[in-house]
This record gives sequence, structure tokens and C-alpha cells, in this order.
Amino acid sequence: MDNLTPAELRRYARHLAIPGFGPQAQSRLKQSRVLVLGAGGLGSPILLYLAAAGIGHIHIVDFDQVELTNLQRQVLFTESDLGLPKARQAALRLKALNPHIDIQATVSAFTSENARAMVRAADLVVDGTDNFPTRYLSNDACLLEGKPLVYGSIYRFEGQVSVFNLARGDGSRGPNYRDLFPTPPPPELVPNCAEGGVLGVLPGIIGSLQASEAIKILANIGSPLDGELFLFDATTMLSRKITIRRQAHEPVTELIDYEQFCRAGALPEPFGRISPSTLDAWQRAGKTCQLLDVRQQYEREHSHIGGAHCPLDRVRHTALGLDKTAPTVVYCRSGSRSAKAARWLMEKGFVEVYNLEGGLKAYRDEVDGSLTVL
Repeated sequence: MDNLTPAELRRYARHLAIPGFGPQAQSRLKQSRVLVLGAGGLGSPILLYLAAAGIGHIHIVDFDQVELTNLQRQVLFTESDLGLPKARQAALRLKALNPHIDIQATVSAFTSENARAMVRAADLVVDGTDNFPTRYLSNDACLLEGKPLVYGSIYRFEGQVSVFNLARGDGSRGPNYRDLFPTPPPPELVPNCAEGGVLGVLPGIIGSLQASEAIKILANIGSPLDGELFLFDATTMLSRKITIRRQAHEPVTELIDYEQFCRAGALPEPFGRISPSTLDAWQRAGKTCQLLDVRQQYEREHSHIGGAHCPLDRVRHTALGLDKTAPTVVYCRSGSRSAKAARWLMEKGFVEVYNLEGGLKAYRDEVDGSLTVL
């Protein structure tokens, strides 16, 4: 049956039994090449189900290492993988799952320098990342190389899925990410999963839907989410689809500096910035300053570097009992929440406010290696 071996016919028997699928669709999967960006929360179910389905070649790109906080949702990994590269460990797991497929692991960032070559070598790209620069980069690289992109996004209890730049029968292509988000939102208004949290099972749901869309496209079955955005709320189990329409915008002719592009919408900072090493020098020299920790209570109880405590969602509406004339350094896990809090303190009349650059993660790396950060 086409190019399937007897062992593959047995392995994929439940696919072959589906009316309208059969050996031809399975052969298409075997001949397909898929680029998966990210091996984390979304990447785990995406990769597991694409590998199990028999995608012939899967290229995994992820620069990160496995951390303990990943294991609540990144089901590719176990505690034995802690500290090891996600892409490489994911490749080992997938090869053990399905030895009939080819797995390529790239332990590096997806950048403007390497994106087009990686996309060009694939039939389809699945984006499992969690940041706007990479989303615009993957979208633009797919536009330039004429490849479809399966998009997914998660936050707390909500997720969304769509298919961009899909070739249509009339020779045109469907909407792309820039039709949904023509310009990126200001970075300080975009919380990530580390700061805002995510229900562990949610990436499993959304990533599985992304894998389903990829399989439909590659096997040429069903109706992909072309020009539609699927929205899902895990708290209510409600879902809906909204139509994405093509927007008038400048055509993409080349890849750009996407970090700069996404910073362009940032609001002016009325506050200052301070590095962990400078803060440490201030404290050693006895310079007067007051600290404000804006993380959640469970984070504070785990570790802190002193000062007052007030979670971000209460800073704007709470009398903090701090001296508005004294230098104030605000900190959180990575510097995102504290930047928002620092802006609010300036609005409340604080005279000299600083955001701790990189938050406690940077403080741990630069000043105190014994500090553990959730």
C-alpha cells in the first residue's frame, strides 16, 4: 500500500480504518516535513501526536532547558530531564515513541538569520512558542517561503488556534497573523505564562488541536481553520470561532529585527531602571532605598530579598505605607510585573522609582546564586 511498510501498516491500522483516510492519507503524512517551534507546553502535545501519527520528518527548534516548573504542563519531560536541552530530550522521547520517523533537533533560537532556511525545508510550520517576536517572525518567514502556519496561544484558562497562509484552490492564500494582529501590543501589557500562570492541562488541549490541524492539512482531509480563529475557555468549556479577514497592510518583503519591532509599541517609561549588581552595591554602601516585592504571596513565601510586599493586582489601589520621597526599587520574578507597578507608583506621586532589571532571576544570576525563584 503505497510506501508503507508492513510494520507501519500495523502501527497506523486505526488511521487506515477511518473512511476517507486510508493508506493514501497515511502515506502523505509519511512524506511530510514539519517544523515545530518550541518544545514546551504547546510543543509537547504537538510533537507527541505528530510523531505518533507518523509524520515522516519532524524538526524541533528550542533553545531552552528543562526546568522543574515546566513539568506541570510539559508532558514530554520528567525530572530526569532537568537542566537538559528541551529539543534534544524531546527528540529522544519521540524516537522512542515512533522509530519509523526522522527527528531533527536544533538547540538554538529561531531567528531572522536562520528562519527562512528552516521554513523553506518544511511543508508546514507549527508555532508552539509564547512570545510576540517569534510569532511575527514565523508568520513572515512562512509568507516569504509560501508555507502554511498552524498557530496556537494559551494564557491562564484560555487558548486559541488558527491556520495562517494556507494555499487555496484558486491560487490565493488565506489570512495570516498580521491580519489578526497588525501591530504588536505594548510589551508591558502582555503577561506571559510565567507571570500570569496557565492551567496545566490547557496546553494539552490547544496543542492537540494544533496537531490535528497540521494532520488535516498534510493528509488533505477535513476543513482546516483557514480564516478562522478558534477560541476556548477551560473554565466554562465554551468555544467559538470568529472570522479573520484580510487587512490592508504593507507586504512583507524581508525579515526584520522582531525584538525591536515588538518594543516599538512600548509606552515611555517614567521610572528608572536598576541592575541587580547596582542594587547590591547600593545596599553594601548603605545607600537608603526601599524595596517593594509585587509577586504573589506563594512566591514571596518561597524566597525574597526583603522589603515591603504587595501583589501587583493590589498596588494601584492600596496605601503601601512607603515614603514617596525615598528611592524605591520594585521587583518581581523577571521584571515585567514590576515595570507595571513602577509606572503606577509614579502616577501615585512617588518621586524616585526604579524597576529591578530582570527581576529576581537576574538577581540570582548576578548577585546571589543561592536564591531560588519560582
